[in-house]
Amino acid sequence: MSDVEQPEDEQRNPAGETPEEPVEAASEAPEPAAEGEQPAAEQPAAEQPAAEEPAADEAAEQPVAESGDDEAAEEEIPETPRVKPEIPGADLVPDIVLDGEAREEDEDEDGETTASADSDSDEEQEAQPIADAAISLASGARYTATGKRKTAVARVILKPGTGEYTINGKPLNDFFPRPTLQRNIRQPLEAVGYEERMDVIAKMHGGGVSAQAGALRHGISRALLQADPNLRGELKKRGFLTRDPRVKERKKAGLKKARKRPQFSKR
Repeated sequence: MSDVEQPEDEQRNPAGETPEEPVEAASEAPEPAAEGEQPAAEQPAAEQPAAEEPAADEAAEQPVAESGDDEAAEEEIPETPRVKPEIPGADLVPDIVLDGEAREEDEDEDGETTASADSDSDEEQEAQPIADAAISLASGARYTATGKRKTAVARVILKPGTGEYTINGKPLNDFFPRPTLQRNIRQPLEAVGYEERMDVIAKMHGGGVSAQAGALRHGISRALLQADPNLRGELKKRGFLTRDPRVKERKKAGLKKARKRPQFSKR
């Protein structure tokens, strides 16, 4: 029978006695809880979770409160509509009128139509002379000059008068029948404001009709400069004192004209 294996408990306690130490440890475990000193020290540890719970609740409630404050702030701040930035000079009225666009007209009480203020100001500026000339209009005053254009030469004499033009003994309308050429010839005196206070006598030769008209205008402008040197800036700004250098290019040998070549023939 000694060879039969015994349980481990019986091997440790061959007399069959039960271990008392574990029972005493188990009975002694609840005793510290019965004493008054130790639970007092452990109470704060037990109360800590209770104290932390409100903090967790507050942390959980904070986002809700903040979201509520944001919604209230959004409700309090009114949304302003987005305004586009103003373009500088957008309120200005352009003076240029394109083709096909009519100027606005205002009707008076009498029913008469008048142009806008912009057109009136433009007409006034065109009517006014470009400079205040101080030309002596004595009965014996004479101002002479020579104008050129291409191969045309005009010898001009300005004297006090009523605005008559005599060119090679003929009136302006007979010598230059084109209205465009007549308008170009009158430009210097009209710009100064003496178109009805001075007469023009000119002798011309060479060139064609257009070249003679340009030479006459050039000669009148130079004569005005002799009468009043202070007019140089205004007359030069208008281009009346500049001789037009454009001339016909000469014919070259082997060509039909200045640059026109004969037709090429391969055979």
